[in-house]
Amino acid sequence: MKTVYTCFCTDIIHEGHLNIINEAQKYGELTVGILDDKSSVRYNRFPTKSFEERRAMVAAIPGVAKVITQDEIFYDKVIAQLKPDYVIHGDNWKAEPECVIRDNVEKLLQQYGGEIIDVPYTYNENVKREDAKIREKLMMPEYRRKRLRQLLALGQVKAIEVHSGLTGLIAEKTVVERDGGLDQFDAMWISSLCDSTAKGKPDIELVDMTSRFRTIDDVMEVTTKPIIFDGDTGGVTEHFVYTVRSLERMGVSAVIIEDKTGLKKNSLFGTEVEQTQDDIPHFQEKIRAAKKAQLTDDFMIIARIESLILERGMEDALTRAHAFVEAGADGIMIHSRKKDPAEIVEFCDKFRAVNKETPIVVVPTSFNVITEEELAEHGVNIVIYANQLTRSAFPAMEQTAKDILKYHRAKEVDDRLMSIKQVISLIEEI
Repeated sequence: MKTVYTCFCTDIIHEGHLNIINEAQKYGELTVGILDDKSSVRYNRFPTKSFEERRAMVAAIPGVAKVITQDEIFYDKVIAQLKPDYVIHGDNWKAEPECVIRDNVEKLLQQYGGEIIDVPYTYNENVKREDAKIREKLMMPEYRRKRLRQLLALGQVKAIEVHSGLTGLIAEKTVVERDGGLDQFDAMWISSLCDSTAKGKPDIELVDMTSRFRTIDDVMEVTTKPIIFDGDTGGVTEHFVYTVRSLERMGVSAVIIEDKTGLKKNSLFGTEVEQTQDDIPHFQEKIRAAKKAQLTDDFMIIARIESLILERGMEDALTRAHAFVEAGADGIMIHSRKKDPAEIVEFCDKFRAVNKETPIVVVPTSFNVITEEELAEHGVNIVIYANQLTRSAFPAMEQTAKDILKYHRAKEVDDRLMSIKQVISLIEEI
């Protein structure tokens, strides 16, 4: 009997999956691979059921002869092991970015005469409804809130700044082919700077929390990825505990607060403006009070250390890091405004020599020459691209406005614009 292989990365079985199984049985004995958790996340399919639950769900379907684990998005290992006569899949994988997976399978099968069976993708009202249920589940606070910790258990996390529902959709849906694989952002960063800038306000904690929570709502309504929130200094301790409760209830995964006091000034100004660093015992007390107020184990409070920004030295930064972890901080963010990442690397190496577990967060805005892989080698767990979407949008919009004024029409700018149809499609595909 000929052999057939397919791979599922789903929490439910609907008509589309059953259609593939029914078609597969016409060609031979069917083996189904279940994509493991780590690969599912990289494939933009965050599981809401455990791997074993998903495996049992598929194994119970009539017509499935065998269920195996597929631990990579690409099929190289599985095809080398099984050498199936056919690989069957919905024809949706002919479109980008999934077409790179199909192309890879086709090359592997050609080596020994195997074939691909493309089944017309099933997308009726029932399937749409089931897919919508899964998406809604992923958007719920109790599922979203714990997702950052789950991602950290799987490897390094990369987050990008968002400041609106539209930028949230960009973070959610952007997937690229890279080095033979698929890559995407894992999380979203709601920045005080970018949130204020989008509202035309200075970055001095002028935008109140009620307004900033509205930004979170806008993003959460259209996305499923975890959110890391920029909490500035956290304000007075008595207020910060309520902020933590509110963020936790909304489904935010983490808040980052910096060890400064007084009127907030952007850290990248460093010593050019007057900035006051909080004393260690007071900031520890703020962390302890917030952790005490926290109601779940999912939420993370991350302490941001400004010692390098304010030129207080490496020892001060390390002393603060260990003190803040002792007070209950779930992670440490170390910041620098130097273009050379050397002091960031030095901090990470020295911190990791003592503390192997506490997550380290970096924001490579100034020291942007270092790669995620290089940062991972020095123990960095979370990389945040903190303002690039805002900074790229402003020059583009300004140039468009200038050109319309210059030419008294919009024709000259049209070639560099996304079509209205693409914009609508991005939003309607929620």
